[in-house]
Amino acid sequence: MKLRSRIAVICGKLAYWIVRKTGRGSGSVIPGQIARRIDPEILAELSGMVRRKVIAVTGTNGKTTTNHILAHVLEESGQRTVCNRLGANLMDGVITAFVLAARASGKLDADYACIEVDEMASVKVFPKLKPDCVILTNVFRDQLDRTGEVDLICDRIQKAVESVPKARIVVNCDDICSYGLALRCGHQTVTFGIGEQIAEGMPTGMGEGVFCPFCGRRLAYDFVHYGQLGIYRCPGCGLERPRPEVTVTDVAYHDGAYAFVLDGVRVESGANAPYNVYNTLSAYAALKAADAPRDCFARAIREFDYGNMRECVYHINEAHVQLYLAKNPIGFQQKIFLISRDEKPKDIVIQINDAKVDGEDVSWLWDVDYRYLADAGAVSIVTGGQRGQDMELCLKYDDILCSSTTNVKAAVEELTRQGSKNLYIITNYSGLYRTNRMLNEMQAARKEGICR
Repeated sequence: MKLRSRIAVICGKLAYWIVRKTGRGSGSVIPGQIARRIDPEILAELSGMVRRKVIAVTGTNGKTTTNHILAHVLEESGQRTVCNRLGANLMDGVITAFVLAARASGKLDADYACIEVDEMASVKVFPKLKPDCVILTNVFRDQLDRTGEVDLICDRIQKAVESVPKARIVVNCDDICSYGLALRCGHQTVTFGIGEQIAEGMPTGMGEGVFCPFCGRRLAYDFVHYGQLGIYRCPGCGLERPRPEVTVTDVAYHDGAYAFVLDGVRVESGANAPYNVYNTLSAYAALKAADAPRDCFARAIREFDYGNMRECVYHINEAHVQLYLAKNPIGFQQKIFLISRDEKPKDIVIQINDAKVDGEDVSWLWDVDYRYLADAGAVSIVTGGQRGQDMELCLKYDDILCSSTTNVKAAVEELTRQGSKNLYIITNYSGLYRTNRMLNEMQAARKEGICR
């Protein structure tokens, strides 16, 4: 290893120690920034030390959970794994994961790397990461001011994939955007998909890509899971959703969790959301495509925590508090569906911000069908955050009673004391870790359990 690379690793590790010691953040980005300044090729240097396979996960939704499942299963199989678990998925966050996993000598002892990569950053990350396998989860509209419409996202991912011609693409063939992208790239592919409906009464939301990517005709669907995910065919050129190489069957939802058959094995998961069936399936498909260990998959999934700090449960003032992240229309629609499944009375707090990480354009809020929220049995709905009044207006246009607050913490405190004792909080990116910290502090102060 070059001396320059060793110094980059040492300085990155030192930066992490300082950041954590001073309490100035999670340290998920700065070590990578410093290491890259010292050695611009540090990512290529470290990723090249991975003994078996580098697996990258990209797409709009599901990256973090899918990546965590991959790492969890591989580690349960006894493999040494690099993973950007903190979800920092731009260039510096990816480098940080490798720097922290390396020894002080600069050497990396890893069988696999499971790396989540932001879809817009993939064009810069992939050429240096050189993944052997790329999972493409889905493509939806997300952060309009940064990513634009879905065709721009597909364009960026396609360029990234073309920069690693030897990579195998694991693609969600239920998503015409992802499948069309994979076909255009011409790489060796492994398809995954679900051929049976996975939830009754699930809102489909707005389909982002309901037109054929090759001839432009509107697609015909046998059924839609949500968004544009479903069984489709083009009446123009004849393109149709292929029979997936990896799929789940006998999907059942019981006692708040999904179970299904995967490769002939019954998998009992802790997943309570339809999208986590997809995330679990995509991880398995990638392990299969990478010829990686998966004998313990069913056991590992039974023990896997799908929360990832984005769907935490707290107990505060004897109230059950569920925190959800929602960052785009499809994600928000799915969270509303999960809330509506709970038949008990509930209070709901929705916090919307417009920081750079959220996307400063929040017009996507108008693409969510809030009528499902109207039937969710909410005792009260409170909106907050920098764009809390925008959220309030959206709800009022659908005749949903709500109020707005400038103090989300006070609202949560009051609702846990005097509300239904069943509180749901939805927030977007910039509010997530702050809200997690707030709820952890409130919970710890009362010594009533831990975040799971």
